[in-house]
Amino acid sequence: MNFFPRMAGALALVMAIGAHAQTAYPSQPIKVIVPFPPGGGTDIVARMVLDKIRIDTGWTLIVDNKSGAGGNIGLDAVAKAAPDGYTLGMGQTANLAINPALYSKMPYDASKAFMPVATVAGQAVVLVVNDNSPYQTLQQLVSAAKAKPESLTMASAGNGTVGHLTGEVFSRQAGITTRHIPYRGAGPAANDLLGGQVDYYFATPQTVIQFIKAGRLRALAVSSAKRMPALPDVPTVAESGYQGFDTSDWKVLVAPAGTPPAIVSRLQAAVAKALARPDTIAQLLAEGSTPLAGTEQEAATLLKNEQQRWGTVVRASNVKLD
Repeated sequence: MNFFPRMAGALALVMAIGAHAQTAYPSQPIKVIVPFPPGGGTDIVARMVLDKIRIDTGWTLIVDNKSGAGGNIGLDAVAKAAPDGYTLGMGQTANLAINPALYSKMPYDASKAFMPVATVAGQAVVLVVNDNSPYQTLQQLVSAAKAKPESLTMASAGNGTVGHLTGEVFSRQAGITTRHIPYRGAGPAANDLLGGQVDYYFATPQTVIQFIKAGRLRALAVSSAKRMPALPDVPTVAESGYQGFDTSDWKVLVAPAGTPPAIVSRLQAAVAKALARPDTIAQLLAEGSTPLAGTEQEAATLLKNEQQRWGTVVRASNVKLD
């Protein structure tokens, strides 16, 4: 006769304990997996934003660079982590939108394995050449590529990255054939471009903007529909004769699917506060990014739309990785 009251009491106790645990969150360090090497665009943005969250909240946030397979290895570790809010991932266009269409087999389901926490930042990619390069404009580079097919080499931060796919889409639109040289991260690709080992590179701005401003690299175009505030004198690809060209990268903080909504909301609020800081906005704009502070729902909508868009791009480009 007393079974149901006792069960109800026990259930209420469990719910109270769970609510307290979420209210007390975080009670230990939070690990944020960045699925690319240190020094690349995703790593730079992640560390910048996490530093602001530390200042605002006093939380302990640890960056864990876990690179490989176009970001799949790091995001797979997030997908398989306990959904308790203590392992997060800084996802981005490649591992959340491009790779599902690019790879015949994925270690995770990008549309189901994660709980979107917040949109963080977006940026175009920049087509850069060495300062000793003979190409002063995008048209000159295209003319050289048409004159000698497969003679020019295009660097990327890795197979399936936004820079790689942007380069492939551009090659198709421009009617050129070049040789793709994938690297294990943005830093190594930039180093070889600086050393003259490759001809050009569609790079995230964080990796190359300091070299552009120092005169060691020359920016020929940016991939977005509008010019980049940090590089106002650099024309867009569309302005350079390729109407409608528009690609961009973005960063979204994600948690494993099943993470309690109360924890996700607390994380989202911390990200939003960090991105609203004037110093954060100034830093992001200076290095070529745009703050994209958004809710969990807005992040989920972005992922859904971008997965559809990049799936179409990958299929049209006829690029496939196994």
